[in-house]
Amino acid sequence: MALLDLLGRRMALRILWELSQAEQPLTFRALQAAAGTNPRVLNTRLKELRTAGIVVHDTLGYGLSKEGEALLSVLLPIHRWAEAWGTKLRRSLRGKALGRRKA
Repeated sequence: MALLDLLGRRMALRILWELSQAEQPLTFRALQAAAGTNPRVLNTRLKELRTAGIVVHDTLGYGLSKEGEALLSVLLPIHRWAEAWGTKLRRSLRGKALGRRKA
């Protein structure tokens, strides 16, 4: 699936997350600082995300397109599920580790 390939690329989800959290469009430098990436990777991902219609760029900076906002609305429930799953998994692993120490 083309979307999963795109989202699986280095920094793609982080860029979308940072844009979704911003109250206004972000300049290239502001997005680079927020995402903690290098200019080459950021430039490549932004080009790909713009080509896919997920990110837009105007005189104020970069932001999510309507399609990008719709995508995030689908991804956020997965994020919530992953957070709950991770918490359960950590508890389970801690419980197993404690069980081994008692034995």
